[in-house]
Amino acid sequence: MNHLDSPDHRAADPLDLTIRLREEPDAEEYVFRLVAEDGRSREESTLPDPDAALEAVERFGQDIFFPLPGPPKLCTQQYGGPQVALVTGTFHGREVNARFQKTDGCEIARWKALAPLLGGAPGTGRSTAGSWT
Repeated sequence: MNHLDSPDHRAADPLDLTIRLREEPDAEEYVFRLVAEDGRSREESTLPDPDAALEAVERFGQDIFFPLPGPPKLCTQQYGGPQVALVTGTFHGREVNARFQKTDGCEIARWKALAPLLGGAPGTGRSTAGSWT
């Protein structure tokens, strides 16, 4: 690991992510934002729990937003629901443009890993990942 990949260096880099969530294809779009600097969420964040979202992003974001090439994954053929989330912005100086769906076991696992960032849509009475109700 070089000094640019060290946890201390990454935490110092700003993070600014916009999350666009739809519970169903024709449903209202919810837009949230996670802004962090020096390893702390900032007040510009509009997620219900920005600290939990930041923790999940710091833990799983590198691997999920920028997966390394490798052999194809075997994914269970299950359907988790019609929800779609688009995440754009910057993660420690790198551009993020990621799409999340629950179309199979691998995609459901990605969604669950970043559940505090993706969660569900407040006010809908439903929770897509068990984190918001």
